[in-house]
Amino acid sequence: MENKTYNLNYSIHKVIELYSIGAFPMGEDNGDINWYLPKERWVLYPYNYILPRSLRKFYEKAPFEYRFDTEQLEVIYNCADRDETWITPELIEIYKDLIASNILHTVEVWNNGELVGGLYGIALRGIFFGESMFSKVSQASKCALVRLLEHLKEKGFEMCDVQLYNDHLAMFGIQKLSYAEYKKILAIGYDKDVNF
Repeated sequence: MENKTYNLNYSIHKVIELYSIGAFPMGEDNGDINWYLPKERWVLYPYNYILPRSLRKFYEKAPFEYRFDTEQLEVIYNCADRDETWITPELIEIYKDLIASNILHTVEVWNNGELVGGLYGIALRGIFFGESMFSKVSQASKCALVRLLEHLKEKGFEMCDVQLYNDHLAMFGIQKLSYAEYKKILAIGYDKDVNF
């Protein structure tokens, strides 16, 4: 299967349909939103991931408070706040509808009343599609991911799709799947009656 891209006129139903097959969006400078469906995917399993010892110690002692879905747009804006970003204003408008539909969720890292890190993604039954993360203090985004994986395990999620390889995620034991393998895991996840 070749990598595929899609461009479409906006429809919340079409957005959910594209996410459901594993496609993910990236906004372009000209306002377009392209959807990508790579032939290989990188994933994490909430019931089987690696938590490096040094990060575990930091996570257990860090003065962070973790919250879910209390400042979803702030998390998205912080993720977009970088020199180059695919999180464009047009894409944020779609995210607003996904928030209203209770499909987009955040893990937030707070310290002394300040939002210092977090991540967001899309939850469809037993599958979580990770989109982006940010950190204003050391290790905050990694701690957000640890808290996410704990939460997904508690709720019975099958998989956390991290889309593409990067060194930041490699330490957690991300695994590469062919699209055929990936679709089988999606089917297992969609058969689960779980909620974020």
